[in-house]
Amino acid sequence: MEIKSAEFVTSMSVYQPPVPLLPQIAVAGKSNVGKSSLINSLCRRKALAKTSATPGKTRLINLFLLNGDFHLVDLPGYGFARVDKQEKLRWGGMMEQYFRQTEALRLTLHLVDIRHEPTQDDVQMNAFLRASGQPFLVVATKADKISRGVRMKQLAPICRALQVQPWQVICYSSENGDGRDQLLEALEKALTAQDKPKD
Repeated sequence: MEIKSAEFVTSMSVYQPPVPLLPQIAVAGKSNVGKSSLINSLCRRKALAKTSATPGKTRLINLFLLNGDFHLVDLPGYGFARVDKQEKLRWGGMMEQYFRQTEALRLTLHLVDIRHEPTQDDVQMNAFLRASGQPFLVVATKADKISRGVRMKQLAPICRALQVQPWQVICYSSENGDGRDQLLEALEKALTAQDKPKD
């Protein structure tokens, strides 16, 4: 897959299905895991998604249109400590409502920082995706921050916590593009897969 066009569509605090309803790829992860940077590097657009050194920047559901064919859905970052409990509940409710109502979701990219063991929030997000039956892919961001030789060692606790195998995780760097082709291939596979009949 090649991304030829990418544009911001809208931000929303309550998910409303866009018209037309196109296939969707969701991006989920804790605050400051690099969601906006991944979106920008994936689309090769420097400021498509707003990045910030301050965690908790994404407080809304942001919708992007890629290739005029599908929507990329940037979900609010979770697990930001300096946000009050009420705000955390609001963010959680926003995401839960999205997953409950969307009918076009093909894949959720679950982003975790390759340098750190998954947090309790990451484990809960993983459990939520499994329980809801949503197809997901674990993406280990900031891969350029460690050497290639150390990556497998860093992946071990991630795989244990999120119950995936190392070959099921994409190591990604928004800085040098590592993992970009692999991720685009995974998106193309998810978007072109035939809808499975429901039981």
